[in-house]
Amino acid sequence: MRPGSSSRLPSDWTVAYFKDLAGEFGMPYQSLINLYLRDCAVHHKKIALTWA
Repeated sequence: MRPGSSSRLPSDWTVAYFKDLAGEFGMPYQSLINLYLRDCAVHHKKIALTWA
């Protein structure tokens, strides 16, 4: 993919999601990500992964 392309990589989608959500709460997206990760740890959430 060339620089400046309008396509986003999956990691870009993730950051964009948290940036948009953080804007709704009026907080930095890094803080929101940290709060989410802390919530996952406190509630012992585990990601469901399926490998093809």
